[in-house]
Amino acid sequence: MSSELTVQLRESETVELKKSLAELKQGLISMVAILNKHDSGELWFGVAPNGHTVGLEANEKTLRDVSQAIGAHIEPRIYPHIELALRDCKTCLRLTFCGHESPYFAFGRAYMRVADEDRQLSARELENLILHKNKEALRWDNMACEAGTLSLDALDTAKIMRFVELAELTWDSPENALDKLDLRKNGQLLNAVRLFFARQPPLQLRCAVFAATDSATIIDRHDFDGDILELVDEAQKYILKNIHIGMRLDGLYRVDVPEISMDALREAIVNAFCHRDYRDPDYVHIAVFKNRVEIRSPGGLYDGLTIEEMRRGNVSRRRNPLIADLFRRIHMVEGWGRGMPLILKNAPNVQFRQIAGLFIASFERSSFFETVAQKTVDKTVDKTVDKPELTDKEEALCALVHQHANITQKNMADQLGLTERGIRYLTDKLQKQGVLRRLGGKKSGWWEIT
Repeated sequence: MSSELTVQLRESETVELKKSLAELKQGLISMVAILNKHDSGELWFGVAPNGHTVGLEANEKTLRDVSQAIGAHIEPRIYPHIELALRDCKTCLRLTFCGHESPYFAFGRAYMRVADEDRQLSARELENLILHKNKEALRWDNMACEAGTLSLDALDTAKIMRFVELAELTWDSPENALDKLDLRKNGQLLNAVRLFFARQPPLQLRCAVFAATDSATIIDRHDFDGDILELVDEAQKYILKNIHIGMRLDGLYRVDVPEISMDALREAIVNAFCHRDYRDPDYVHIAVFKNRVEIRSPGGLYDGLTIEEMRRGNVSRRRNPLIADLFRRIHMVEGWGRGMPLILKNAPNVQFRQIAGLFIASFERSSFFETVAQKTVDKTVDKTVDKPELTDKEEALCALVHQHANITQKNMADQLGLTERGIRYLTDKLQKQGVLRRLGGKKSGWWEIT
């Protein structure tokens, strides 16, 4: 028996307390729930859930019985440390356990620890647990190509040589180059190879231009076939061809200025190909509307990442780490989750959403909002109606709306030095006066000066 323990006990996500061995079955369930959440924990018999020591009668046979129950009812097998321990001069039974082969089952069912409760997993939750546990082995980009679907003869050596040069590696042979890039496993080519180097890559990019702000009328459509690097370039070219290009002077030289930052667009396009779900047969889509450009990729955010977390930046949960590493080698993506801050810096009004298994990045077209604002000003001049007297803050808010029609109230508050509550008061007042009008949906709508 171990020496007397005086540390205060209380139930948590890794500690379970039971008054007596009559609760042995529930104790085994708690062990499984803790293992599936934290891989290790403690179970005490002879201690009430409030931490009060009640003690129990136990001997060496008790230890054997508990050990046999664990062996009979928990799968996969675990080998906990079981001992008698003194607490408050009373005998208790202490089990410390660990395991790294989740999911674990007690009496044929899987459980998960939530605070100090044990919840039975649904079939979907169990599937997600298994996928999360084995996500490295189940990654599409890291899996070997199906037998007979791709060989070295089906690869374009010129593409491999060009990539090796961009990655600043030494060239000797296609086989050694693929090994240096971790694109072969046990002599077999991995799925990522076909995206970059196959003579006939299985990729397609679908692009369209629409006549208005919805998809009712298509005025241009084009599908592109190629490898992943070619399609990144085609996506950029298609967008540039179908949006407005302005200019500025840099000294004596003219510099083209697209209405959407190409640095932001390029990062979003690369992300669409890099992080998409390649098990989904759909394609990456580029949709050019009158008021926005959308980049759509199959597969939502990965591994529980939320849009809010993603927008905060410095977070990188990658569905296809091998593909991401190949892009990083040729300096096409930022490391350490810096891609999102780059997009937000260059296109602060970008909107992200997930719909029907698609992840969508939407960039506003400044030309549309400038046209709308100009038409509004022209109408106001023509009608010569009385204009309400505006305060300095109201004038400043209207100026912001004139520059950025889809600006959020949070951004208004940040730029005007007001609270969001103060901004809501001003926008409500201006709408009642007929100065402002809100059009479109709550998230995708915009302001109009009336």
